[in-house]
Amino acid sequence: MARILVTGGAGYIGAHVCRALAARGDQPVAFDNLSSGHQHAVQWGPLVTGDIRSPAALDQAFQEYKPDAVMHFAASIEVGEGQQKPQQYWDNNVGGLISLLGAMGRAGVKPIVFSSSCAVYGAPSSIPIRESETRAPVSVYGQTKHAAELLLADMALNDDARFVALRYFNAAGASPDGEIGEEHEPETHLIPNALKVAAGLGPDRLKLFGSDYDTRDGTCLRDYIHVVDLAAAHLAALDRVLAGPSQLFCNVGTGQGATVLEVLQAAERITGARIPYDIHPRRPGDPAVLLAETSLAKAQLGFQPRFSSIDQILTDAWNFHARKWRV
Repeated sequence: MARILVTGGAGYIGAHVCRALAARGDQPVAFDNLSSGHQHAVQWGPLVTGDIRSPAALDQAFQEYKPDAVMHFAASIEVGEGQQKPQQYWDNNVGGLISLLGAMGRAGVKPIVFSSSCAVYGAPSSIPIRESETRAPVSVYGQTKHAAELLLADMALNDDARFVALRYFNAAGASPDGEIGEEHEPETHLIPNALKVAAGLGPDRLKLFGSDYDTRDGTCLRDYIHVVDLAAAHLAALDRVLAGPSQLFCNVGTGQGATVLEVLQAAERITGARIPYDIHPRRPGDPAVLLAETSLAKAQLGFQPRFSSIDQILTDAWNFHARKWRV
């Protein structure tokens, strides 16, 4: 049994990873300041309430629990907010990682699985996106994730590094039993907002940004991965860093994808409700297509998604949200 410090363990992805760790017999220790996470989502191990930018709080957690590795999810993630509050994003996403790595060094803990993002690629030159694609992020959020990756790579120059950085595409869905799911506030992601409209709890009509992209129906196409599959990818990455030296940057997606309109059609099938929408102008910086090239994850981590069809994602998300909203 391994003991794992999960920073951001009360958040959407962190909580699902804690659940997956406990299911296989490991002990997750959630470390979270609860600024965006939820205490009720911490069900599979202890919660340490603290901020990753606090050396004292981190040192105490390492001393008390003596983790074998760290899985790092504690980051600010909203692209729009990052454009408005760049200092906050650099402080939390980069300064927080520096603080965490310092605490790991003091505790003698090397293995880390890092939550990165396909936002590091910016507007890619080719689709599907390979890990060798030039990193040219166009958002503050993407820049902070890129900087964090550079930090990990630089540390590897002078040390026997043990890290895997997973570049997520679009995490979606919820635990199949409806216990935990996506609970951002405010919510900016397409699927939960579409489900709110279906449940009669959101605006009367959904906003769609752009209908003239070079895709099969004119709306943006994205690579959606079920959060349960994403958690499985993290466990595979954890096994790699626990086994020995590792320096890996790896996409986590499906290589498939759904357009905005296809997501809405699936949501209508699953909920049985109509989801009306209005077309608005494109948002600046939105690429037409973001699809992962996934062969590296298969070759290096033995990972392949199992639950990431768009209908499965919508079914599990609706099960969670309908239970939460009591609809």
